[in-house]
Amino acid sequence: MRLFIVFSLAILLFFSGCTKLGPDFTGIKDAPKLPSAWQKENNNTKELSKWWSVFHDPVLEKLIEKAYKENLDLKTAGIRILQARAALGISESMIYPQVQKLSGNLATSYKKSTSLNSAGLGFDVGWEIDFWGKYARDIEASKARVYLSVASYQQILTTLIAEVARNYINYKTAQQRIYYAQRNISIQERVAKMTQVQYNSGNVSELDMQQAKTQLYTTKAILPGIELAKIQARNALAVLLATSTEDINKILKGLHVNSSGVNFDGKVVQLDENLEHFFDAEVIPVAIFDPYKKIDASLLQRRPDIKVAEANARIASANIGKTKTLLYPSFSLFGNIGYNTNDLGGTWVSAGDAIGVSVGPAFSWNIFQYGRIKNQIRIADAEFEASLFSYNKTVLQAIREVDDSLNGYILTNKQLVESKKALEANLRAFNLSAVQYNNGLVTYQRLLSTVEQLTAIQDRYAQLKGLTSINAVLLYKALGGGWEISLGDAYISKETKKRMEKRGVDWGEYLDDTVTQFPKELIGE
Repeated sequence: MRLFIVFSLAILLFFSGCTKLGPDFTGIKDAPKLPSAWQKENNNTKELSKWWSVFHDPVLEKLIEKAYKENLDLKTAGIRILQARAALGISESMIYPQVQKLSGNLATSYKKSTSLNSAGLGFDVGWEIDFWGKYARDIEASKARVYLSVASYQQILTTLIAEVARNYINYKTAQQRIYYAQRNISIQERVAKMTQVQYNSGNVSELDMQQAKTQLYTTKAILPGIELAKIQARNALAVLLATSTEDINKILKGLHVNSSGVNFDGKVVQLDENLEHFFDAEVIPVAIFDPYKKIDASLLQRRPDIKVAEANARIASANIGKTKTLLYPSFSLFGNIGYNTNDLGGTWVSAGDAIGVSVGPAFSWNIFQYGRIKNQIRIADAEFEASLFSYNKTVLQAIREVDDSLNGYILTNKQLVESKKALEANLRAFNLSAVQYNNGLVTYQRLLSTVEQLTAIQDRYAQLKGLTSINAVLLYKALGGGWEISLGDAYISKETKKRMEKRGVDWGEYLDDTVTQFPKELIGE
């Protein structure tokens, strides 16, 4: 009997871990092709790691730094990494004996005048051998989930930085539009007074005067809507930075634009040089792209969302093998050492007779499963196939985002150049018409036309400046830039770490070794 047990142990240990059912994930072979005009590789990752510095704006830098430290979605994503690592620890522990239980009991029973005392102590061990790779595939999937959690963290960070920049640009755009609107109100108030004087002198009709007032009130009605856009951008920043609007106001305090009234007595309206430098016109370095749109194709593979899609495919692939193991018998080793004794009438069973040992192999097999397991395998395989389609869609979406934002940046830049020319020409036309109207050389309709165009062109010009910068932000985001600032930093803040430690949960090394680097060693790269 002892020889049989030893032989069984040897056989099971020899074959343990020799087979892993299911496909081995070797990458995604049929990914969509990138545009042929893009370069294969240009190694411009440094241009993307802190792309917002091209705006040369210390306020933007401060906002992004604070958002990186305080954003709640990012903090939640950091905790998800801890969860994934803990789940991996559970998966890895399954390759060891799954049952290791120490139990004991002590009881007294009474029947009439007789009592029975009993005591027992036992140690049970059970180990399902990973003969078909069930636990190995589960570890493979858990490693991919850790990879996925890191990629998700970096995806949130990439989006967060872009959203902070976009809302900040919207805030500054609203400020610029408010400046132009208030300046145009001052202009139109002056024109209305000029028209009133002409009307009182009998030189123009009441219609001219009412048209001047209509234009003035129309421009004033636009102003609250722009103020609302400014407030909404500020409030969005407050949410992204997980702070109050009062704190955001302190950060944005230095961005006030002087919009004092304009006096036309001997003066002309010109472009405000301060506003001309409100945004950087050229915010896309030539190293990122050239006039022929040769995007560095390797940059696209750094996008966290593409890595998330790849990790999902890895998980789905591992699940196929894990499910396949249900078709085959599972082999186990079990063992028990027990001490059970009782006392009847004051006489305990001797220690030698109370000790019992049992050990041996076991197996179980789902022989009548009526196709249930095969259908589970089919479901797992279908999920893997769907994950490949999802990956391809993510790549195509990435290509679209890069192309949209790049062309958006280029074309809005062209619009901006022409819009500036139109604005300069309109300013000249207004200055001329204002002087000539005062001298009675042109009709009021000529002056009214230039004032109306000035209001529309200036507002459009301000919006185009903001849109150009936003398209630059979208291009940097589409290329997956920004998450690199997290490399080497902890996923969770010191404050969060202290709060978790105070709850008395033993996190071990997880709270000390959570730096934001892709755990490529976890997936065999």
